[in-house]
Amino acid sequence: MDKKVTIYDLAKELNVSPATISRALNDHPSISLNTKKRIVSYAQRSGYRINKFAANLSKQKSNTIGVIVPKLNSYFMSSVLSGIEKVANGHNYNLIISQSLESENKEKLNTQTLYDSGVDALMVSLAFGTENYDHFALFRDQKIPLLFFDRVCHLPNCPTITIDNRKAGADATEHLIQNGCKNILHVGGHLKRNVYTDRFTGFKDALNKYGLEYKPSNFIETNLDAAKIEEIIDHLINSKEKFDGIFFANDAMAVACMQSLLKKGYRIPEDIKIIGFNNNPISEIIQPNLSTINYPGYELGVLAGQSIISHLNGNINIESAESILLKHELIARASSSSTN
Repeated sequence: MDKKVTIYDLAKELNVSPATISRALNDHPSISLNTKKRIVSYAQRSGYRINKFAANLSKQKSNTIGVIVPKLNSYFMSSVLSGIEKVANGHNYNLIISQSLESENKEKLNTQTLYDSGVDALMVSLAFGTENYDHFALFRDQKIPLLFFDRVCHLPNCPTITIDNRKAGADATEHLIQNGCKNILHVGGHLKRNVYTDRFTGFKDALNKYGLEYKPSNFIETNLDAAKIEEIIDHLINSKEKFDGIFFANDAMAVACMQSLLKKGYRIPEDIKIIGFNNNPISEIIQPNLSTINYPGYELGVLAGQSIISHLNGNINIESAESILLKHELIARASSSSTN
């Protein structure tokens, strides 16, 4: 890794004392406004970072890794973070975890904050709304390791870790078809994100494989908020063609739908078969038990943590690995079983 810029480098280039640099960067009143502006401007251009957590100031190493996730109230994301934390703790690294709350602006703010905090590396799962990735240039320009997981984008020298979501989407849909479904609804997430686009593509792949027509009514794009499940129920009830199967992009939405349908007198799986995604523990609590795709979140977190720390320790170069895919598994339960 390239040597990081220190206040001594700034002092030499600007021909002032290190103490002046330090005071200016900390907005000390003894430094004139013009001098502060000159120092801050040059520091930003040179890539200098104020390392608040430095354990070794001479090396500007904080033994801290930043993690940005969309939301913390997710079983899958909690599993990922648990895996990352296990590895980090075992190697005496700390984590700074922040959530974007599905906002690109919040993600940008979090990225800047973690950069200013002096983290040694950054791991990110993108927000629903993120369309521009320029805010990650700070890390790439300074050669600070940057890894994307689950919801990823493909930037040069930034590895990604996920599953084959296209194949997983096809597997879930094919399972419903093989159990007798001929008109399947796919309830997905925002198609800006790779995971939901790939699952949707896999859904259409399976329909095409079995000669089933895809129509716009076979797909609903959502924010996967289970509180808005009635919009899905209305679509099911008011559709001209009866749906006999539903593939949900996550388990929480699937369970909310099952609960609502059961209250309205639907029989599952006799009237409609349902499969979810992620293998959330709620899939085994709901009756009938929910079929799902197991997305190994904990294993993903362990792999992400090991990859970043091995890179920081000089054991591997993660920049040479563009994409790492973990295996998923279809778990068939009662919600999608054949009634023949």
